[in-house]
Amino acid sequence: MSMNSVGRPTRPEATAKAGDANDYVHPTLTGARGLLQDEALIFELNAWDKTGVDLPDASPADDLGDLVRTASIGLPGLSEPEAVRHYVRLSQKNHAIDLALYPLGSCTMKHNPRLNEKMARLPGFSDIHPLQPQSTVQGALELMDRLAHWLKTLTGMPAVALSPKAGAHGEMCGMLAIRAAHEANGQGHRKTVLAPTSAHGTNPATAAFVGYTVVEIAQTDDGRVDLADLEAKLGDHVAAIMVTNPNTCGLFERDVVEIARLTHAAGAYFYCDGANFNAIVGRVRPGDLGVDAMHINLHKTFSTPHGGGGPGAGPVVLSAALAPFAPTPWVVSRDDHGFRLVEEAKGPAAQAFGRMSAFHGQMGMFVRAYAYMLSHGADGLRQVAEDAVLNANYIKARLSDLMSPAFPNGPCMHEALFDDTWLEDTGVTTLDFAKAMIDEGFHPMTMYFPLVVHGAMLIEPTETESKQELDRFITALRALAGAAKGGEVDRFKGAPYHAPLKRLDETLAARKPRLRWKPVAAAPLAAE
Repeated sequence: MSMNSVGRPTRPEATAKAGDANDYVHPTLTGARGLLQDEALIFELNAWDKTGVDLPDASPADDLGDLVRTASIGLPGLSEPEAVRHYVRLSQKNHAIDLALYPLGSCTMKHNPRLNEKMARLPGFSDIHPLQPQSTVQGALELMDRLAHWLKTLTGMPAVALSPKAGAHGEMCGMLAIRAAHEANGQGHRKTVLAPTSAHGTNPATAAFVGYTVVEIAQTDDGRVDLADLEAKLGDHVAAIMVTNPNTCGLFERDVVEIARLTHAAGAYFYCDGANFNAIVGRVRPGDLGVDAMHINLHKTFSTPHGGGGPGAGPVVLSAALAPFAPTPWVVSRDDHGFRLVEEAKGPAAQAFGRMSAFHGQMGMFVRAYAYMLSHGADGLRQVAEDAVLNANYIKARLSDLMSPAFPNGPCMHEALFDDTWLEDTGVTTLDFAKAMIDEGFHPMTMYFPLVVHGAMLIEPTETESKQELDRFITALRALAGAAKGGEVDRFKGAPYHAPLKRLDETLAARKPRLRWKPVAAAPLAAE
């Protein structure tokens, strides 16, 4: 059984009653819902003696000794149409940005332009190997050099490391550079990292992984870093501060320059989590704010897919103070002699902390991000930030009369944050409301995060959604909010009604999970 089947009945028709808003008292014989097929697990499709391909007779296995198989391999037998249909049906159960708005806050689920995908598949980018001679990949190295130039220009930072594979990997890169700098300066005794209570969970996790002790900084009532608490906790034991800006509450840290001044005065470095760079790209250069290191999630700001079929990319930009400690390898231009990778830092000023990984990662990510930059240009990237912020504020303004903004005073940045105050005494929770959104055809927003806001609902529309789509989304949420306040509790407690499966009994699923299904043991093969 799958985990979805654990706990209370998951089929809508198993629990719905006549007269419900969504009446499914007449279950289908097949379990299908309209044209959406009910799909069994692949091992439940049986036909173990069937295959969709012709295989040659096995060669003599005399040399295998006691390794000769004595039982069936246990894989399901499927014809080609059955295999294709199985995976297509599974794909129909997934929500995607290509289907509708994906309003997860702090995730930036935006449209990935198909032009970028086409560029990433060009010969010379899609089919190269990291161990090819550098003379045969000059175009790829030049693209990496140009991408690095754009990233340094947009952030106002003099150095960038392209090798980190993701945001958290980039955080580790920045923190390793900070540790190396302190050790080189005789400040290796600094073992504390400060992080706000609203920090992304990867911030304290990364600092701890690198060997630091993490201390929280308090948050003010308006969702920003508490400067007094920060100043009280700074000292010669602090190595760095890790701050997300705009922060996880969807707000710009208006005291960011003072945060940097206080941090540097204490001899520490300022690490900025760049997850929300899409809200300020082209508008603000983090280097001008006093940032020493910042990772950039290419999948958030520069449209590369989340994951992308392999290693992602989380480049890290570094200030002049940390640039000497950037990890190898990096791309350099040899004027008329092309480009090359510096694999090992040499010379008296060489202080690189080492390598982050064997190779740079997925070339396709660099190509997609660079194509996105070229297609937008500097003015277009500025508009990306402006439209992302405009869309979030439009949602906040249209919903604030029915839902309760967590920080009502002033505009937000790229995401609108609501708490659950407006749901008090309705019998409806944040989770109930989110499940009802599924019935309306929308993926729920981020729930219960950031933790500093009770019952948080974090909505990020990004810049790629049209006003028409935003209005459709807002209309649905307003209708649901009205229903919650109007006492239609059953509409929420049973939701989602229209999904193939209902909610899990999360307590039972957590305590007694069944995470996989095993085929019945096959009988031993008969001896020939």
